Amino acid sequence: MRKKLLIGCLLLASSLSLSAQDYKLWYDRPAQVWTEALPLGNGRLGAMLFGNPAMEQVQLNEETIWAGRPNNNANPDALEYIPKVRQLVFEGKYLEAQTLATEKVMAKTNSGMPYQSFGDLRIAFPGHTRYTNYYRELSLDSARAIVRYQVDGVTYQREVITSFTDQVVMMRLTASQPGRITCNASLTTPHQDVLIASEANTTVSLTGVSSWHEGLKGKVEFQGRLTATAKGGTTSCIDGVLSIEGADEAVIYVSIATNFNNYQDINGNASERASDYLTKAVKQSYEAAKQSHTAFFSRYMNRMSLHLGTNPVPELTTDLRVERFKETHDAHLVATYFQFGRYLLICSSQPGGQPANLQGIWNDKLFPSWDSKYTCNINVEMNYWPAEVTNLSELHEPLLRMTKEVSETGRETARIMYGAEGWVLHHNTDIWRITGAVDKAPSGMWPSGGAWLCRHLWERYLYTGDLKFLREAYPIMKEAARFFDEIMVKEPTTGWLVVCPSNSPENTHAGSDGKATTAAGCTMDNQLVFDLWTSVITTAKLLHTDADFAARLQQRLGEMAPMQVGRWGQLQEWMHDWDSPEDVHRHVSHLYGLFPSNQLSPYRTPELFDAARTSLIARGDPSTGWSMGWKVCLWARLLDGDHAYKLISEQLTLVRNEKKKGGTYPNLFDAHPPFQIDGNFGCAAGIAEMLMQSHDGFIYLLPALPSYWKEGEMKGVVARGGFELDLSWKEGQMSRVVIKSRQGGNFRLRSLNPALGVQRVLSTPRGSTHKSLIGKQQKLKQAKGENPNPLYAVPTIAEPLVNAHAKLNKVEPVATYLYDLPTQAGAQYVIEFKAKR
Repeated sequence: MRKKLLIGCLLLASSLSLSAQDYKLWYDRPAQVWTEALPLGNGRLGAMLFGNPAMEQVQLNEETIWAGRPNNNANPDALEYIPKVRQLVFEGKYLEAQTLATEKVMAKTNSGMPYQSFGDLRIAFPGHTRYTNYYRELSLDSARAIVRYQVDGVTYQREVITSFTDQVVMMRLTASQPGRITCNASLTTPHQDVLIASEANTTVSLTGVSSWHEGLKGKVEFQGRLTATAKGGTTSCIDGVLSIEGADEAVIYVSIATNFNNYQDINGNASERASDYLTKAVKQSYEAAKQSHTAFFSRYMNRMSLHLGTNPVPELTTDLRVERFKETHDAHLVATYFQFGRYLLICSSQPGGQPANLQGIWNDKLFPSWDSKYTCNINVEMNYWPAEVTNLSELHEPLLRMTKEVSETGRETARIMYGAEGWVLHHNTDIWRITGAVDKAPSGMWPSGGAWLCRHLWERYLYTGDLKFLREAYPIMKEAARFFDEIMVKEPTTGWLVVCPSNSPENTHAGSDGKATTAAGCTMDNQLVFDLWTSVITTAKLLHTDADFAARLQQRLGEMAPMQVGRWGQLQEWMHDWDSPEDVHRHVSHLYGLFPSNQLSPYRTPELFDAARTSLIARGDPSTGWSMGWKVCLWARLLDGDHAYKLISEQLTLVRNEKKKGGTYPNLFDAHPPFQIDGNFGCAAGIAEMLMQSHDGFIYLLPALPSYWKEGEMKGVVARGGFELDLSWKEGQMSRVVIKSRQGGNFRLRSLNPALGVQRVLSTPRGSTHKSLIGKQQKLKQAKGENPNPLYAVPTIAEPLVNAHAKLNKVEPVATYLYDLPTQAGAQYVIEFKAKR
């Protein structure tokens, strides 16, 4: 009994140590620029709080305010010219092929519409220029921001939430003395020809329509509404200005809505929706609204926590912590950055809404960089790398639904451009789910976006084991597979089945003297099609359907090019040995097979594993922000924790106004530059990969632990197969893992130090918040053969072609222990580990 109680106390202590952590961003001055403002969001509404005492600015977004209107942009000329582009590629005339594709294949109508800002809430506070004792904070534990300062001995505070439950922005104004709240509030916007009105002496409304762009008239109607409630004093509204005078306390509300229903239908009533949101929100107290908002947010945020140590520099503001990171090795900042990534996903991707775009939902421009669209050759996928592993599976839904929607529009595009069945998505899409090839051929002549999005459907199944979901997803995956089956052709020199024309995203190659990207048989395309066809074959067997189609795909897989190791030991990016060791391009597309896919492994494909490492070393470490986020993931998969940590150090390099320096802005936004949110999400996923991996047929605990993180805890991380894990380590070695088995099935564990044994949690005493009764400890069985858990099946990769001049390094993974634990659905288990001396 004493042993059971002791283990129960250890579990409780673990819970308390994690819950005591305080993760926040804080500053001692107002934001001077947008990348210093604090982001808030509820999936649909985004807000950036600047915190200026005298003139507050809250920049506002609504997820469906996009330029243009429903449309698709497939170019019918492509059907005639794609074969001609392909022939030029096969003749080695790559620049001519690219030029022809730009002229005749890219969309004639538009290259997609931009995501647009709504505008700003601005609030003037007379006399507050003489403030002192300033403090500004974003709480990652409660999704609220605070601004606090003093004027003439009075302490003022603003507390802001973007309510998940009421769907409005709320700002509560308080003062340490009664009658001190006086301000004028208004709504402003960069949109043209808006109508600003005052209604019933209580409400300001701003009504407008989204922009024309590339010849397409904007037809997204939007309305913002502003009102306030106050205790004491007077409130009035005239000429578009909301005034509060002499109040003890006030709450300012902003609602925003549009006429957008879905990508085909914009017949909603923006005014009615905005009015309804506001009317409902003001009926309850701010405290009640805040409580329901925080409870909703915490339901997601509290599922997972990461503790890497206490804050060693609590006196430093967040931007200074980033600036000094390479000196302090502030592990608490890494944990904060990790939780900030999860926070951003919760705030920008709620079920039923739009996926997080290139900037999540935070954008202060009408025409932002790259239109803030959905770039499908890496960026939108990277946004969702943390979704499953960091216990936010439901937040994956907007991307998975977008995949279904582009499969609908992409069917028309496949027919018009390629004369093919199935569906296609090129390198970009927007809220209207365009699927034609956009921009110019160097980036746009890439037809493999659908294959990458389908990987997310498959990963969702691998993490959840949800067969019902897989049945619904299978037709989407099957039709994407059909498209590639129809459009792939035999390359005349090798006879390999290739995607052509295409490119290795955005990177020029030596076959064109660095002048063109257009090529055939790029490694990334091969890897994507391999994943897609393999998942369709497996799913067809699971669902007992389409045996003939699955057999055809299996045959076609054997006709594709194997991965190749080039002359200097690199994993080739192209079908030809064109890679330069001097190439430091931000895209590392040929390493997709290492991450996020699982085609490369030190145990199964050591030659390719070593070649990928050689390629990644050559690309270098400093890069654009999102590229460094990807490299954290890649070095984690290479089982090199200290190199992954170096990339985190590069990511946590402070960027203020530098134009060509990747890193992190003062508000922890990722700097491409400019701001792109994918780096935040990619780095968060990479940190999880450093501490737990489940892609290679087993669950590997601490596979890439850096030497700086000697002790820590991670609770709530999710492994494939529906296993939720709480793990802790000391002196760089595993000490304990708690396993919550959602689906049951075999749990295959790999660890660097041996397990003492496993105990099954028998019960939770009524009223207890921890597990205090644990069954008898038993030894774990050594794992043998293939993992019997079907969700852990690994792909069979063709033997690579290795250049005779390549010098490969022998891959010798460190010695580990491999165990099998059969689990039951709903059961929990505790494994204790023995420290190695």
